[in-house]
Amino acid sequence: MPWSSFSWHPEDTKDRVVKTMKSTFLLFILLGVVVSGRRTPLLRGLPATSTVEENAPAGVSVYTFNVTGSPLSSGVVAIHPTIVNSNPLTEAFAIVSTGDLVYRVVTTGNPILDYETMPKRFDLQIFVEDTAGRTDLNTLTVQVADKNERPVFWGNMAIQTVRIYVLEGMPPGLIYRVNATDPENSELKYSPLPESVPFQVLENGDIFSRKKIDYEKDPHCYFLNITATDPEGLNSTRTVNINIINIDDESPYFTTKQRIYRIPEEQSPGTVVANITAKDPDDEDSPSRLFYSIQSSDTYFSINPSTGVLQVSGRIDRDVLPLQLHPNVSMIIRVEDSPRVGHSSEMEITVIIGDINDNPPECNPSTFRKEINENTTAGIVLLDLRNSCKDIDVDPPNNLFSFTGLSGFGSNNFALESAESGRLVMTESIDLENPSNPGVEVYSLTVRVQDIASPNYSNTIYIYIRIKPVNEFFPVFSSPSYEFYVPEITKVGSTIGKVTASDADWPPSVITYSIIAGGGTKDYTNAFWISPINGDVKILERLDYETTQKHFFTVQASDQEKTATASVTVNVLEVNDEEPICSPNFYSFQIPVSLAVGTNVNGFRIQCQDRDSDPRSFRYFIEGNVNNHFTFSPVAGSNTSQLILASPFDYESGLDTKWIYRLRVYITDDNLLSVKNKATHLVKTGTVTLSIRVIPNPTTVTTTTPGFTVVTKKENLYLDSAWYVPFVTTLGSLLLLGLLGHLLARWLCARCLSAPQADGTPLINAPEKKKPKKEVALEMIKLNTVFDGEARDPVTGKMYEFNTQSGARRWKKSNEPLQPTADLQVRSSATGDGDQETDRAEVPSKKETSEKRKEPREAARPSAGPSLSPGQDGLEVPKQKGEPEDRELPSSAQQHRH
Repeated sequence: MPWSSFSWHPEDTKDRVVKTMKSTFLLFILLGVVVSGRRTPLLRGLPATSTVEENAPAGVSVYTFNVTGSPLSSGVVAIHPTIVNSNPLTEAFAIVSTGDLVYRVVTTGNPILDYETMPKRFDLQIFVEDTAGRTDLNTLTVQVADKNERPVFWGNMAIQTVRIYVLEGMPPGLIYRVNATDPENSELKYSPLPESVPFQVLENGDIFSRKKIDYEKDPHCYFLNITATDPEGLNSTRTVNINIINIDDESPYFTTKQRIYRIPEEQSPGTVVANITAKDPDDEDSPSRLFYSIQSSDTYFSINPSTGVLQVSGRIDRDVLPLQLHPNVSMIIRVEDSPRVGHSSEMEITVIIGDINDNPPECNPSTFRKEINENTTAGIVLLDLRNSCKDIDVDPPNNLFSFTGLSGFGSNNFALESAESGRLVMTESIDLENPSNPGVEVYSLTVRVQDIASPNYSNTIYIYIRIKPVNEFFPVFSSPSYEFYVPEITKVGSTIGKVTASDADWPPSVITYSIIAGGGTKDYTNAFWISPINGDVKILERLDYETTQKHFFTVQASDQEKTATASVTVNVLEVNDEEPICSPNFYSFQIPVSLAVGTNVNGFRIQCQDRDSDPRSFRYFIEGNVNNHFTFSPVAGSNTSQLILASPFDYESGLDTKWIYRLRVYITDDNLLSVKNKATHLVKTGTVTLSIRVIPNPTTVTTTTPGFTVVTKKENLYLDSAWYVPFVTTLGSLLLLGLLGHLLARWLCARCLSAPQADGTPLINAPEKKKPKKEVALEMIKLNTVFDGEARDPVTGKMYEFNTQSGARRWKKSNEPLQPTADLQVRSSATGDGDQETDRAEVPSKKETSEKRKEPREAARPSAGPSLSPGQDGLEVPKQKGEPEDRELPSSAQQHRH
């Protein structure tokens, strides 16, 4: 693959890959040489040891050797001498040919050999192969020799000239420390050049100033060459640039000589009075950056802090105090070279104010505010301005004035009675609600009061007349009644509607809203809230269609004086928000493993109801239904359903392993919805939890023979310490098998003798034998049994108890609590023809039980002998003729009987 396909990798990665491949190839060659054993002395002068100095540049010869060609190769090599390995690994050496089979080991310069930081010895393995296939491998040991190197400066001095800044006036002392080291860790000495500068360098590299430097007198910059020398005389030199920083240490001085200035009064702000200048010796030939200020309290003048220009900053009125008595204004000007903590100088100047006719008439107050009700009668006098105005000029006609120039928005509703009187009157009544009225509440008027004498100075009087609105109209709702439609699932706090009201008053009155009646429920006094500002109606509790379909309340709008009301009807829209509620919502029961498919499991029936759904809208799903043993019938379309066993249990083949089923039944109310509507309509789900324990078949075996019945029932759990139990069980089983064989043989003989001929007559007129008498002996053995569970028989519906380990069962008495019970083991014996046999019955093994289950039903039918009915304590006794069929046993026991 070409390297261009790896263009995203850096070039150094590519080089390393190539070198690695090369080294691997040579290593394979080396291994081939070692394995083949074809090594021939071809390298003359090796092995050997050579020395090279550290820091040697690329191309320095380290060692020269020859290659001796064999006669078979005609003096030609197939693979030139190559360094196939080095210890430690390095790329600092390479082999170059000088011709005539002479080769040199040279330095590559990558990396540069360093005695102080790199290994001091390298073992290079050199490999060669001629054209005859003969190879040789030898070692060249290269030792790195230490070389005295120049001192090395550290920090910024290693790469550039260092600039040091020293404040002028700083006392003599340490200003910088030079840091350099010798690669051989020798002690260095430092010396400065030139020696005439006011600085010295100690042998440890500390640079000290010899005197206090004055920026205004001494040079501003010094270049100091620092030389570091090792004990053998090798040195390195770097330059330090010392710059002197000028500081503020001189006071500025004024260059302006004039001290008294004259200006007339009433000069406009910004008028230049004087140009104050100064200079700072610290600034040398450059323009000084100074700051000017007025130190004395003065309200008439200001000075530019940067340029020193003194100008008028406020009105200068010579006819009022204090200028009326003291027309000369004196002030202190300060110049500083720093706005806060610098050097400064001060100078006093005086400005003389000249008198002119400059005073306009003045009114106190100059602004008048008047409030009148709308519809005020026209012609009424509102203000008398002359009583509030005067002219402070001393001599007439400068102190005479008149009122003119009434103007402003709405001024046509007002007028001045005369120019001399200054009385303001209303010319017509104002009605704010009148469409022809601009609807202005406040009228802004101006009146000019003017000197009669030249230059006719004037002043302006501002008059604000507020027309006070009168509340004349009642609020009116946009509708006398409001009706809102709200889904019952609307969140609490949601806005369900809005009411609005207004009145005809101008400006529009601020109307507030409130609920004054209704709006409550059985749980909340106020189920609704209305915003007093904007009339938004919100709900404070969740609405329930099934409880209340309509809510009524009354809202009020008030403008603080007058009120109006409107009725509100809230229609609650039905939404499917109720979950199906099923009974029972939790049920635990047990079923036998042999329960027939299609049986209503334990008679369990679920009944559901939903306040807002049809009974046909339910569907049933079962979670945790391993192997789908259970189902509901019906699975949808009804509010009642039965739990049905859908498939049989199969524990023997390993298909089923769970004995306890924890089912979670989900009941949804979407059965009547179409597929399209299910995606958009709200569907609610109810849950029911079922715990079902599967009980193994009880190990009960019933064997029926002609005229003899043996019943064995085991309802106990033996302890490991009861060693005698296996012995008794084995012995009883053997006796039982013998008895069964004997009875079977006698029964077969009896059938053969009693078989009729073809014409209905017996084959042999044998004398009638007397039937032997039979005795039934019952032996009761009490064993330690614990019935720790109970369940309901799915056929009879009665409760029975069972042992969860062995599967033993018994009917539960109605008044008997669940407790450990004594078990009965039956021992039966039969006597006939003078022979007496005793047998003890025991529970068959699981293998026997499974074999018996495989027998056909016909083989399990009883013979024509007397049947048995259950007696007390779980025993079976002979059943009398005509006695009704017994249904008191569990289904498993009845199967054994039948």
